Amino acid sequence: MTAEDSERPLISTRFTVPGMRCAGCIAKIERELPKLQGITAARANFSAKRVAIQHDPSVDETRLLEALRALGFEAEPVAENPLGRETEERKRLTRALGVAGFGMMNVMLLSVSVWAGAEGATRDLFHWLSALIALPVIAYSGRPFFSSAWMALSHRRTNMDVPISIGVILATALSLYETIDGGGHAYFESAVMLLFFLLAGRALDAVMRDRTRAGIGALLGRMGKSASVIAPDGSTRRVAAHELEPGMLVLVAAGEALAADGEIQDGTSALDNAMLTGESMPESAGPGSIVHAGAINLSAPLRIRLTHVAEDTALAEIARLMDEAGQSRSSYVRIADRASRLYAPVVHSLAALAFVGWMIAGAGWHQSLVIAIAVLIITCPCAMGLAVPAAQVVASGALLRRGLLVKDGSALERLAECDVALFDKTGTLTLGEPRADISGLDTTARAVALGLAQASRHPLSRGLAAALLREDVEPAMIEDVREVSGQGLTGRWQGLTVALERPDDARQGLATRLRIGLEANTITFADPLRADASETLAALTQEGMAASILSGDRTGPVEAVARELGLDAEAEASPQAKLATLEALKAQGFRPLMVGDGLNDGPALAAAHASIAPGTASDASQQAADAVFIGEKLMPVALAVRVARATMRIVRENFAFSIAYNVLAVPLALFGLITPLIAAIAMSLSSLVVVANSLRLARSADR
Repeated sequence: MTAEDSERPLISTRFTVPGMRCAGCIAKIERELPKLQGITAARANFSAKRVAIQHDPSVDETRLLEALRALGFEAEPVAENPLGRETEERKRLTRALGVAGFGMMNVMLLSVSVWAGAEGATRDLFHWLSALIALPVIAYSGRPFFSSAWMALSHRRTNMDVPISIGVILATALSLYETIDGGGHAYFESAVMLLFFLLAGRALDAVMRDRTRAGIGALLGRMGKSASVIAPDGSTRRVAAHELEPGMLVLVAAGEALAADGEIQDGTSALDNAMLTGESMPESAGPGSIVHAGAINLSAPLRIRLTHVAEDTALAEIARLMDEAGQSRSSYVRIADRASRLYAPVVHSLAALAFVGWMIAGAGWHQSLVIAIAVLIITCPCAMGLAVPAAQVVASGALLRRGLLVKDGSALERLAECDVALFDKTGTLTLGEPRADISGLDTTARAVALGLAQASRHPLSRGLAAALLREDVEPAMIEDVREVSGQGLTGRWQGLTVALERPDDARQGLATRLRIGLEANTITFADPLRADASETLAALTQEGMAASILSGDRTGPVEAVARELGLDAEAEASPQAKLATLEALKAQGFRPLMVGDGLNDGPALAAAHASIAPGTASDASQQAADAVFIGEKLMPVALAVRVARATMRIVRENFAFSIAYNVLAVPLALFGLITPLIAAIAMSLSSLVVVANSLRLARSADR
């Protein structure tokens, strides 16, 4: 690379790489790609099956694809607009899982008859029926593993699918030989069961990747789909968002979402800008104000000169941050995968040694192969494969009964590891909705206030109307109701001028003034804390987790909540600032838990070690979060941490049992003391023990 090249700004290109199966694949990509000229770094995202490559502009996309293929990985570019779409991989895995499940149930039913003592022609018939079911099932459902293994071997490397494929093919081949030869044992059920459990894990991974892309799509969906462009002659025409260009003048009507970033040229209105600031209250905007795509114009028409469109908008930048934030999880590999990475090669080596050893001992190829198969079957990683998902499913069900939905079982592992919690304010620590204090209003004032409030979409008006309706107030008939942007509502009632308007004294804070003729009453609003916020923070402290506030809201309200709860706080934090705070914590060795609800929390929720959003959060935030809690209580956050840690204890117990089982069973199989039939029964029982142990978690959320 020349000196001139080194001064060029680096660019980042992202690829989807479905063939990443284990930590070895990640290490190979991240180690080998930067050795090529023009590539400075490569970062693999295992959960999303993506690779981000940082390189010089002189290295084009074709060269990057060739470099990945040279390492044995097929890849395709990621679209710049990462809208969620169902992938062919997920469809393929789901179909394979369904076929494997069907085959497993039917072959197991036939095997039970053989285990019960069927002999002679009856046994042979059941073996042939098992073969007729198992062979097409294995050929179809095993394709994800067989094709991946072939791809790896053709590029002279190995991955986890290589030993899996060898085990399945060997067990199937011996079973078929035994069936043709009229032998007493066949092991079709073991091969199909192994495929079913492995496919279940991969299908769940694929669903989670689609869910992540759907979250980014929901975020971009907040942008207006089109805009009314004003021509030089004053006429307007609707233009799709992707066809807008900087410099265009657009007219944004009241109630419309902005389709691009720009600067207000004419008009004054209130904007719902929560997706960037997290602030529940609308912001006044007038000529010269900078506005962003996704903001909702609440009250009056605006003329806006566009400055940034399509992928250059602030909202699209947040979407990119969310997508890239997932890269911070690139080092994450599920517990079962980490264990299996060392476990599988050892097991298959033992099987090979058993075969060679018994051949040398003069046992003959058939007996030697039967013993080797017994070793493979009895050490089939079904129990180990269930160690994590069984515990995750039970724990997730227990949490769901307590109002918390865990979207991905692996989130429980990350939740258990978290050691610091960061909370957004509005909608997270607080309820996120202004609640009016109407205690100072008499019957007449309440009726007039409701008559006015029902005519407006302003958040304060909606909050006031909700409070009055809870008191069964009947609205007064208000005539000639008008709303002036930034000023309030006016109308006529029984010949008097009535109004809901901004107080003269700015120190009133969150308030409105009800005026009836010459009389006026000030109505104050508050965004109350969740009733159990203090209790939840105390529960997190008992779990050894420190907490603080990280909010995009204004400094005053954030500091008030921080003082009440005794927390440190950072206010007016942009999405980029929140992301930077999380990265700084991780750089210091912390594992942060982010709890937030706004669109501006999306990148932080994606980047945190684990994340939780309330059920009232934006669609994008709920999609980006690992878990969602429902209702007004905050305690599910602390409950999630406690149950997640209990889950990991159960997982470790499951792994300990799986290891102990193999330590005892493998020597017996190696010395020929266990037949493949007994090995299959023992393997199934080991799985049942793991499931039974995991069921203990059903009570953990109730304590």
